[in-house]
Amino acid sequence: MKNSKMFVGIFLLMTLFAACSKDDNTTTPVVEQSVTGEVSGTWAKGSIIQVKTDIIIPAGKSLTIEEGVTVVMDTTTKPEIIVNGNLYVLGSTASPVKLTVPEGARITKNKFGKLWGGILASKTCSELVISNAILEYGGAVTTESSTSVKQGLYKAVSGEFDPAIWFSNTAGKLVMQNSTVRFWQDDCTYLEGGSIIFTNNTFHTTGESGGEGINIKSGCVADVAYNLIYSTNTNALKLSNSGDRTPQAYVVAYNNTIVNTGWRRPTIKGGSIWLEASVRAELYNNLMANTRFGIKRDVKKPEDSRSKASNSLYYSYSQEGATQFQPSAEILTGTNDIISNKAGDNDPKFVNYPVSTSQSNADFSTSWDFHLATGSPALNKGITTFTRNFKDGITINGQTYKSPEPASYIGAFGVK
Repeated sequence: MKNSKMFVGIFLLMTLFAACSKDDNTTTPVVEQSVTGEVSGTWAKGSIIQVKTDIIIPAGKSLTIEEGVTVVMDTTTKPEIIVNGNLYVLGSTASPVKLTVPEGARITKNKFGKLWGGILASKTCSELVISNAILEYGGAVTTESSTSVKQGLYKAVSGEFDPAIWFSNTAGKLVMQNSTVRFWQDDCTYLEGGSIIFTNNTFHTTGESGGEGINIKSGCVADVAYNLIYSTNTNALKLSNSGDRTPQAYVVAYNNTIVNTGWRRPTIKGGSIWLEASVRAELYNNLMANTRFGIKRDVKKPEDSRSKASNSLYYSYSQEGATQFQPSAEILTGTNDIISNKAGDNDPKFVNYPVSTSQSNADFSTSWDFHLATGSPALNKGITTFTRNFKDGITINGQTYKSPEPASYIGAFGVK
């Protein structure tokens, strides 16, 4: 009897241990579900969500997408995600959220996406967070049957390519951090209002025949920092006060690394950073390597006179590129810039990126490393004394997101 009781006790203990191990090792079966129409609540960690048609987060409701969720868009219906309420995409470094298409559609011929719409947040959306997420293969063209067209959102007409993110509430709050937009048809973002932080993101292989990386209009107050923007079709940053919304567009963009942008634009508009229409912009510590132009302005509709630019580094392996960096009526002169009129000068000494890579190249290798090697002219050449818009942060859904401190180096990445 004693041995029997001992056996039962050991069995129960082993059963309890096995149950705990199952929970601790996350062996819970993956949940897969299909969605259409109105959605809200939580998509639980590790789920697979099949989006069959346009989905809508209703005004007054929220959707939270937890880490490790894969959202698979139907490439026949090419859904849009309409956010009339709030959306919180909360991945982690180890387990990002992925908004993508079926694996068989992730192929070279679809390099510029156009297989689903984008995240379109209306004026009733007050909070949007994209953290540790990957958005890929989107930018579908709108039609008369698109929910965005029917609801009068974005440009509210058929024939427009959806951006990855559209945000329009001037009183709203938007944070995108530690995320990637890639394989996108046109604009990565189109922002028409809000208090905004974009930091530590990567944008690459976007814009087949047009399109910007971060496209900001009137109504926005934004900090844009520590982003890597590679081979957008047109500009990495398009900063404008167009649209006659309040407040005036005011952007502090600092410590960004911008590579190969503008060369695939069929006209000469594309470059690195574009300023227009009385935008108030402060630009510091930005590294521009093999971009088509330096910081360029619309001479007919220039930036606000309070705008500032300083401590930029320019590098081009081609003489054409170096020539197009030179200050002129169109190319903004910054203070303490590192600039030369000679090809090959100011090599930033990236840890692992061939700076002679074709300027029109749009293919991106995850093996590249844009940190700075010892001896880089970008080291210890940054400025840290400026004020960013959201030093004290933006509070969304109970969490405060702060614009990071500026660095003493130029670009998004220092020494490893």
